Amino acid sequence: MDDFFSWLERSNLGETVRTTPLLYSSLESVHILGIALLVGPALAFDLRLLGVGRQMLPVTAAARHLLPLARFGLALAVATGVVMFISGAVAVGNSGAAPWKLGLLIVAGINVAVFHWGTYRGVNAWDIDIPTPKRARMAATVSILVWCGVIAAGRLLAYT
Repeated sequence: MDDFFSWLERSNLGETVRTTPLLYSSLESVHILGIALLVGPALAFDLRLLGVGRQMLPVTAAARHLLPLARFGLALAVATGVVMFISGAVAVGNSGAAPWKLGLLIVAGINVAVFHWGTYRGVNAWDIDIPTPKRARMAATVSILVWCGVIAAGRLLAYT
């Protein structure tokens, strides 16, 4: 893998990010904004699944307003994260936190897919005033824990 990581770093994109003043720090800022736009709305949606605001806010309304923001945040975070990775692929790829972050991102993706292709399809039966099904509450709990783990692992990339 080190050869591949070295090749990424030596690419035009890797060189540009490393050598252009303020580019990496600008990417980091947009990455953090993306994380905020992803995790904030996702956490709010997860809290609704866990019962917060059950009598006031239908799950479908929460999804309609929060999840597009989360998807936009994901797009920003992924795009900037990939570019930042390319610029320092050897160090990041060999970090002890890298497999954790990647693994948790995979778990997050699976959790979202299972929830939306499964439990959420029957949302009309439990949209408001009815306790959220156990599977949806489990998905919300996994989501909260996994996104906290992704953030922690991402921060640890700089130190391990």
